[in-house]
Amino acid sequence: MPTVLVVEPDVSDPIGPLGDWLIAAGLVLEIRRPHASEPLPQDLHGFDGLIVLGGAQSATDAPEAAPWMSGVRQLLRDGIARPVPLLGICLGGQLLAQEAGGSVRVGAAGPEIGALLVGKRDAAFADPIFAPLPITPLVIQWHHDEIDALPPGAVLLANSVTYPHQAFRVGSCAWGLQFHVETTPELVATWAEQDSAGLTRAGLDKDEVLAEASSDAHVEIAQVWAAFARRFAAVVTESSAAA
Repeated sequence: MPTVLVVEPDVSDPIGPLGDWLIAAGLVLEIRRPHASEPLPQDLHGFDGLIVLGGAQSATDAPEAAPWMSGVRQLLRDGIARPVPLLGICLGGQLLAQEAGGSVRVGAAGPEIGALLVGKRDAAFADPIFAPLPITPLVIQWHHDEIDALPPGAVLLANSVTYPHQAFRVGSCAWGLQFHVETTPELVATWAEQDSAGLTRAGLDKDEVLAEASSDAHVEIAQVWAAFARRFAAVVTESSAAA
C-alpha cells in the first residue's frame, strides 16, 4: 500500500479527519512530529507522498526559532524534485510556496479567521483533484501570514476576497492550501482559546466564529473535502504504481 509521510509541525494541528479520509482511501500514513523531537527522514526515499500540516510557527521565522524547520523544507524540495505527490496545508502550503520560489509575508489585511468560502479559479477546472470541487467550497481559515507571491509557473487554483492565493499547484502534483480542511469543531475552539489576540486583531467575536465553525459546518466540509482527499490518494496510488 502507498505510504505517505505526514509532518505535523505543531501539536495544535493534527491531521484529524483528513487522516481518516486518506486511510479509508487506501494510504498508509507515517506521522512525524518534529515539535515533539521525532526525527524527520533526510529525504522521501521509501515514501510515495508527503503532507505538511499547519502550526503556530511562521514561514518567516528565523531558522533558530524552530531548528527542525530546515528538515521540513528539505523534504519539500526533495518532493518537488522527484517529484512525488505533495500537499501543504496552511503553514505547509506557505513553506511549499517558498521552497518552490514564491514568498510569504505577514498578511496585509490582518488575520483571516473562521468558516469562510473560497472561490475556484478557471485553472482549477482542469486540475486532477480540484476540478470536481464546488465553485465556492467552505473551508476553515486561521492564518496570520499570506503567500504574497506564487512560485514561478505555479497554477492558481482558488482565491478569496481578502487573500488571493488560497490554493495553488506547483508542477504536476504538488498542491498548497492556505486554508484548513482537517479541523474539528473542538480543534477550532482550542485555536480560539489560544489565539484571542488574533481574534481581536481581526475584529471578530469568539462565540460568533465558533458558531460559524459548528458541527454542521464541519459536516459540509467533510462532504466536499473527503472526496478531495480520495482524489489526492488516487494521485499518490497512481504515482506509486508508475514508479
